[in-house]
Amino acid sequence: MSQSRFQPSAIHGILPPLTTPFTSDEEIDEKALRKQVHFMMDQGVHGLVSGGSAGEGFTLSTDELRRIVAVTCEEAAGRMPVIAGIIVDSTRQAVERARAVADLGVDALQITPVHYIYKPDDEATFKHFKTVADEVGIPIIIYNVVPWNYISPKLLLRMMREIPLVFGVKQSASDVKTLADLMLYAGPDDRIYTAIDSLLYPTFALGAHGAISQILSAVPGACVRLWDAVQAGDHAAAAALHRQLLTLWNAIYSENRVAVTKYVQALQGCPSGLPRAPIVEATPAQKEAVRQPLADLIGPDRMQRSA
Repeated sequence: MSQSRFQPSAIHGILPPLTTPFTSDEEIDEKALRKQVHFMMDQGVHGLVSGGSAGEGFTLSTDELRRIVAVTCEEAAGRMPVIAGIIVDSTRQAVERARAVADLGVDALQITPVHYIYKPDDEATFKHFKTVADEVGIPIIIYNVVPWNYISPKLLLRMMREIPLVFGVKQSASDVKTLADLMLYAGPDDRIYTAIDSLLYPTFALGAHGAISQILSAVPGACVRLWDAVQAGDHAAAAALHRQLLTLWNAIYSENRVAVTKYVQALQGCPSGLPRAPIVEATPAQKEAVRQPLADLIGPDRMQRSA
């Protein structure tokens, strides 16, 4: 079982999914990953997610997932929660990956529903998450992101009520209505996180307990400022930040947005490496499109000219 340091109630705020830096031969660049962890912590984030979608977790072997989670835990050194992502297509695989990181000190697992073309019914989905919880004993956040295996609020709430270790939902797919319903009916110990990159401000205003989304990977400091503004009730500042973040996200958003996000990180002096094939690198046009929105958010003096 994980020797975690943080209870689920302490997992809140800005929780960026780390990108996974790859070298030109598609190996993990561990040195760059260690630097990225410190970059995120220096930006004031509240926790770290390793092996998620932005981390190209869908491309990783079990051994690679264990390696990047271990690096993240080592560098975080107990200063903030660490969440490990699991993106697989069977209960057996999910249990295997959860066990592979169970001794590293992770505080929670972020697990997607199965994402191949077949959709299990509600009872099979319930059993999937319950089996992982029972077999591994680590708190679980359900990553509700798969369009053809979208989990209803009713089932999500049932799993949080009936599976003690399922404590949270990461609500994605630009579905603010589902997030609002989850917030309305969630219990006092449930945690609802937003993954709606374009609408962080309204989801924070609705009371989301935090965010785990790719825009946080790109500009963690600005997202921390947005979170702080909403918590302080400074909605004028929050609305202004929202407009800047949305402008940047619109420039990032693309089929290869992981690669564009890595370029945005590099512009801030954060080692990011390359994406794994078949994801392609950011194009010259994409690079040009993000530069001004990023400068507007962080200040042109903080931009790296050589990225």
